[in-house]
Amino acid sequence: MNKIFGLDSPLIQFLNKVADLMWLNILTMLCCIPIVTIGASLTSAHYVALKIKRNEEGYISKEFFKAFKMNFKQSTLIWLIILLIAAVIGADLYIMKEMDLGIPEFLQVVIMAIGILVLFMTVWVFPMQAKFINTLSQTMKNAFALSVIQIPKTILMIVLYVAPPFLCIWFMQIFPIYFVLGISLPVYVSAILYNKVFQKLEDRILERMAEENGENGEEETDDSMNDANGNDAEETEKIFSDKPIFDEEEQQ
Repeated sequence: MNKIFGLDSPLIQFLNKVADLMWLNILTMLCCIPIVTIGASLTSAHYVALKIKRNEEGYISKEFFKAFKMNFKQSTLIWLIILLIAAVIGADLYIMKEMDLGIPEFLQVVIMAIGILVLFMTVWVFPMQAKFINTLSQTMKNAFALSVIQIPKTILMIVLYVAPPFLCIWFMQIFPIYFVLGISLPVYVSAILYNKVFQKLEDRILERMAEENGENGEEETDDSMNDANGNDAEETEKIFSDKPIFDEEEQQ
């Protein structure tokens, strides 16, 4: 009996993880309320979820708001760019559908295809922002490239994010479950999916940095380990990269 309910038992560890995900979900939902902060909130959720997956989490609230603060500026810009692109695509499709402008149907297909590619990029860009220090444009480029390379995972991640709200619409009885796990659980499962991919990218970046340090002798790299806000990479536990973080990544 003590083995089952001991602090180190699988059951208690599972319950602790569920409790962490429930609290993470509530924090994420609350911080998404202003709309403009959704990007920073999702980035923070991925930051914490990946740490939970790797058993590196500390206090959930502390980790969440640390990530929220360090990623706020760039995550918000990414989110606003995505919103703008979505608005333009949505407006174009609405105009084409509701107004007889004689626009060829293939153009609608092209616009819809662009929308799908933007969606692909979106499901990867906040995890990328959470783990890797990079410029805004390079973060989005890396996220897009990785979404195509890892397309089976991309599709599964989209399903994970889209399914809960649709299920809530059809079955209102499950809304309490959505309130406590509807965001954090899909984010956590996504972290499980991309954890190995990220680990390979992290190892590749660290190997490249070690090679560059070897070529440069005793040259210090502290300056290169700072992000745009001046946060030390060791403190933020993010990996620095000032260039595409993969070139020939094999599909997993």
